[in-house]
Amino acid sequence: MDRAPEPHSGWTFLTNHSRVLASIAADSTTRVRDIAARCRLTERAVQKIIADLEEGGYLTHIREGRSNTYRIAAHTFLRHPADAPASVADLLALLAQHDSARPAAPGAAD
Repeated sequence: MDRAPEPHSGWTFLTNHSRVLASIAADSTTRVRDIAARCRLTERAVQKIIADLEEGGYLTHIREGRSNTYRIAAHTFLRHPADAPASVADLLALLAQHDSARPAAPGAAD
């Protein structure tokens, strides 16, 4: 049985919702278990975040057998008025740019 991720104290710049959305953007067929591991969240927390994103109109999913394929509503605007007129696509582009600039993890395959 997997251990729960270590808790993080203090504040962070990115919300768990943005982390989950970025993880789905990287792989639209990713599993909740894999999102949880990548974002260092519990599977239950990821399920709740996905439900929030779907309820807000930012995400939909299609059930394909035992798997889900997610679709992000990329042109939806971010929720906070101070973020206007930024869209989900703008946020994901910024996060993708950040990820591509990261050095490879030690021991990562070339």
